[in-house]
Amino acid sequence: MTIRRILVVDDDPDVGVMLKQYLTREGYAVEIAHDTATALIKVGQQRVDLIFLDVMLGEESGFDVCQKLRAENAVPIIFLSALSADHHRLTGYQVGGDDYIAKPFNPGLLLARVKAVFRRTQRASSLSYRRDIGTYHFGKWTFHGDREELVDQEGVETILSKRETALLKAFLANPQIPLTREEISSVLTGEDAPQDKLDAQQSRAIDVLVGRLRQKIEQNAKAPKLIKTMRGTGYQLCCAVERHE
Repeated sequence: MTIRRILVVDDDPDVGVMLKQYLTREGYAVEIAHDTATALIKVGQQRVDLIFLDVMLGEESGFDVCQKLRAENAVPIIFLSALSADHHRLTGYQVGGDDYIAKPFNPGLLLARVKAVFRRTQRASSLSYRRDIGTYHFGKWTFHGDREELVDQEGVETILSKRETALLKAFLANPQIPLTREEISSVLTGEDAPQDKLDAQQSRAIDVLVGRLRQKIEQNAKAPKLIKTMRGTGYQLCCAVERHE
């Protein structure tokens, strides 16, 4: 099972640290952004399964940030705010929030709300490769998302099949994060959420596809350095990735 990744967007460092410590103990991977710009970069460059979004973020409100995110991303958003009046809560839901929790909050209740949101959303937006047309640099390779072209340092193109391209895009959008075979299958089939469990034939098909991609991008496909097998989970792109518009 893939560890779910949570982004905390709050300009109060104490809140960010507290949430990270608590949610990490509960088995989540947590990152913190103290401003809007950093939050948008993180969401654009990697998989994010849920966002805690402070309503009062300096010059820009969390409501405005939520609207920006909703323009191209369905990631679940839980608002955190000291503003607890009904009209504030209503605004949060109207701009696309999935839940609204008033500060101060009970950690146990917060965790229950997180689990409830995950049950409702089924991690439908967790693979952020979606409509991305950015340019990615990894290892000796450059992938141009706008024309789906993979070239090496000398500019020599390596031809990928449609399924290999979709697989590579999913890895590039989620570097250093294990992807289950079910998640990879959802990318290839275009489904909104991963299946609960693949059968043996489906799992083998994923393994074969990963093997074909390794043959094209690894120096030694039998001892891969880029795409590694994560026992009990699936596969992970283990190199640094730089993304540019």
